[in-house]
Amino acid sequence: MDIDELFSFKSVTALPDTPVHAGSGEGGRKRSRFTAAETGSSSVPKKQHLQADENAGSDGMEPSISGEERLRILKMIEDEPEESQMDASALKRMSSVLDKRISRNQEMRIKFPDQPERFMDSELELHESIQELHALATIPELYPIAVELNLSSVLLSLLAHENADISCAVLNLFQEITDVETINENEEATGVFIDKLIDQQVVSVLTQNLDRLDEAEKDEADGVHNTLAIFENLFELRPELCSKAGENGLLQWLLKRIRARIPFDGNKLYAGETLAILLQDTPINRSVLGDLEGIDILLQQLAFYKKHDPSSDEEAEYMENLFNCLCSSLLWGPNREKFLKGEGPQLMNLMLKERKQSRSGALKVLNHAVSGPDGAANANKMIEILGLRTLFPLFMKTPKKAKRKGLTAMEHEEHVVSIIASIFQHVSGQFRGRLLVKYEENEFEKIERLCELHFKYFEKLHAVNMSIKADQDSNETLEEDEIYMRKLDSGLFTLQLVDYIILEVCSASQKCKDKVMKLLMLHRVNFNSIKDIVKDYADNIGDENSQWRQKQQQNIELLLENV
Repeated sequence: MDIDELFSFKSVTALPDTPVHAGSGEGGRKRSRFTAAETGSSSVPKKQHLQADENAGSDGMEPSISGEERLRILKMIEDEPEESQMDASALKRMSSVLDKRISRNQEMRIKFPDQPERFMDSELELHESIQELHALATIPELYPIAVELNLSSVLLSLLAHENADISCAVLNLFQEITDVETINENEEATGVFIDKLIDQQVVSVLTQNLDRLDEAEKDEADGVHNTLAIFENLFELRPELCSKAGENGLLQWLLKRIRARIPFDGNKLYAGETLAILLQDTPINRSVLGDLEGIDILLQQLAFYKKHDPSSDEEAEYMENLFNCLCSSLLWGPNREKFLKGEGPQLMNLMLKERKQSRSGALKVLNHAVSGPDGAANANKMIEILGLRTLFPLFMKTPKKAKRKGLTAMEHEEHVVSIIASIFQHVSGQFRGRLLVKYEENEFEKIERLCELHFKYFEKLHAVNMSIKADQDSNETLEEDEIYMRKLDSGLFTLQLVDYIILEVCSASQKCKDKVMKLLMLHRVNFNSIKDIVKDYADNIGDENSQWRQKQQQNIELLLENV
């Protein structure tokens, strides 16, 4: 009975021949129990009884609660002690009860394998014990005791229970126990429990359990969602588990899940997100994904968005996750060839043409596909499929915000300029000629755009340099890496690539060089400033591939000499 019911409560007046039962002791509260047969009132409708009660109250036969009594009741409720939290002894008791109920359930299942009604009660009791353990998730300090009681092993064994409802109940419990917020409350205690789960092959057990869950059943679909949440929690706390998950079959399951021909739902979104996590910082998983034909699967799933926008924000997030998976995968060199054979450049080029939400993701993927030492084949393919016709309109004019969802203007310009710079680095002969002639078209409009971008990002760099100088003048200590990162955030990389393209074009065409010099003079900019920026770019080329770095540095030296 809640507070409102207490305040409005009026006892039912006992009828003359109704037996009255007293409570314990002299001051025991009296309560009347009667049936229609005992009162001889079976023909009286319930509404009439209620009306009689109201009349009795209005006649003064049953006094209403006074203001003083109301205050007393409120005080009693406020002073009522809170339910005691779980402690070590309570946890030990729960663990003991859980063990007994597991044994009882196994015994009944063995004894009556074909009579579910005979073991159903023991199964309900087992489910109840699992539910009681949810209190453990609120007290991470007790996790080490749970490990001592071997509770993690017992719960993991229940994932294989014949009744999927029991398995799903355990998954729900694990999801709460490994929740990031719980972990942050007591990392040391939580770490003990997580490490124990890892020792007991939790990744392998969870992955195998995914195959038995039927998402057509709501509870089991929730079980899949909880499993993916557990994986996300584990990966955040122990990133090294990502490679172990890839080895234990999670990548195969995720690829199968995203390609399943079922309506889009939360689990499909979560599968895409989990796949992106596995590929983000784990090179071995990128290799495994390529061996599993994962590049083709990602391209097939993304092909739908060539002419269709996502129908919801959640589906837009799913599409973005797939693009991120593809970008991460292409960081593994051999996957570039699979991307080429799967007609990835053609699909990305079509997405750029269609102007759907997928255009921003396609730009990012193309940037990854053509950059670095493994990008030559895809860069040449872009020219072969007339991709420059699609790319240069995006170079000439940055789309409005509504047309470049997922990218800022600076990010859009960086991707486009980076693709063009990479194509310059890889193509030669006829393809190089087709690229260079673009800059002489329409009265050198692309040269004008190049210089416009140079002035824009040079101003941004100048502003951040002044900010850095002001910080240093105020005796603020700045590390070199911090200074460089601030410059990169202001668009230094884009400026370096723009100026590199300017040198490439000027070294190949005197007409283009004359146009550049004329534009620089109008803005009173010295051509040597462009050279200095490109020199800085050459000095900071990444060293992941020393042969590639050396080749690019030599190429830039020749450009600086010839211009």
